[in-house]
Amino acid sequence: MESTELTGSAVITRVADHEWHALVDDLVVGRGEAWRRHDGRLFLSIDVWQDALFDPLVAALLAALPRPLYTVVDEADSALMSRWEHAGFTVARREGVYLVPTDPRVTGLGPVRPPSGVTILPFGAPERDPLRDLDRAVRAEVEASLGWREMPAEVLPRLDDAVVTDPTKYTVAEASGRYVGLLRLAPVPRQPRIGLLAVRSDRQRGGVARALLADVLGSLHTSGTRAVSAEVGERNEAALALFETVGAERAGGNAELVIL
Repeated sequence: MESTELTGSAVITRVADHEWHALVDDLVVGRGEAWRRHDGRLFLSIDVWQDALFDPLVAALLAALPRPLYTVVDEADSALMSRWEHAGFTVARREGVYLVPTDPRVTGLGPVRPPSGVTILPFGAPERDPLRDLDRAVRAEVEASLGWREMPAEVLPRLDDAVVTDPTKYTVAEASGRYVGLLRLAPVPRQPRIGLLAVRSDRQRGGVARALLADVLGSLHTSGTRAVSAEVGERNEAALALFETVGAERAGGNAELVIL
């Protein structure tokens, strides 16, 4: 362990490559962490039991890590937003948090069927290798168009090709023996979250995304889930339009902050 800064009675200590603790009398009263997103950017998180420890923890991370650095803040948490801005961070992008109903009578997806020649493979059915191929392909297409930085700031722990580690979380659209679209669902307790909905560029605007939503939301409704959550970047007009057409309602939002 390496002690990096002392403030009052608290010692700020680096306990791992991307983790710091604030200690008072050998008790942990605050934590600072950094994680690397799939696109290579470093995101920070600070959790303190004493407000006065926030600034020294941020200072320790900023002194040790290469810039630019990012963090994500709930738009309703004005106090936390102010702390990050005081440390020099500014807003880079915003995303809305939406509640998406599952009842087909509300979404209007009841009669929706896959486009001709497209088959929906439910959770657990997709095969790992072709699913990874699709994941890499849609990520490259997003980066070349909208830019992956406009996608929700999800935490992906690996930087190699093994991003898809659990195919049971994916529903996939298949056409002519090729996976052309996917929906990843995070089984968050009480309210699942749509982590990613993506379609190959050559199959977009053909109803594949709506068919994926119809299958997943319909299955969730049958199992008793009334709504799921989803994060959508405010500049992602296509995704915003899709969710609005199925009755999604904005329930909050996040701001992505950066320091250069």
